[in-house]
Amino acid sequence: MTDRPTEDDINARANEKARKKKAARDKMLATKTIEKGLLIVHTGKGKGKSTAAFGLAARAIGNGMKVGIVQFVKGKWETGERVVLEKFPDQVTIRTMGEGFTWETQDRARDIRAAEAAWETSKEMIEASRGDDPAYDMVILDELNIVLRYDYLPIDEVLSVLSKKPDNLHVVVTGRNAKDLLIEAADLVTDMTMVKHPFRAGVKAQKGIEF
Repeated sequence: MTDRPTEDDINARANEKARKKKAARDKMLATKTIEKGLLIVHTGKGKGKSTAAFGLAARAIGNGMKVGIVQFVKGKWETGERVVLEKFPDQVTIRTMGEGFTWETQDRARDIRAAEAAWETSKEMIEASRGDDPAYDMVILDELNIVLRYDYLPIDEVLSVLSKKPDNLHVVVTGRNAKDLLIEAADLVTDMTMVKHPFRAGVKAQKGIEF
């Protein structure tokens, strides 16, 4: 009969496995030497795209960074994250320039004008982030993917501006159905997958969860 391993044996093997894993990880991390501003895209049908972006904003604030936020769609919504972020006026600028989803406004020309105005503000924030004293370290373009999906803005112009952003500026773009060209240009892309959502069971949007 084979002796069963003792707890000390199990711990020793686990510790050796962890040691090898740490050595491999340290070796891998030693090759990562580039520091740059990232183009980040949060897309997909699942919940959490804007939520994750505002989580990055909170992390940036905690690190003493300055954040600019342009909301392309949700301007009419009273959201909890906006209330929190507005408590840091020295670090955060929020421009809520959307007028709701297109099925709410039912006015395509008006939606396009709102998208164009929001994009102008976005470009101003990006441009203000150049030089030795940048206005922002991170710019969040919330739901930009929505207006790009409806072709309210020319994707070529958007990509041109983003490709020329300041080297150290992080830009975060949210919204489902991100264009393939934007995904290709991005440094980091996360596709939120919906597995289950209470809305399908008749549960309405709730405070603290959706807004």
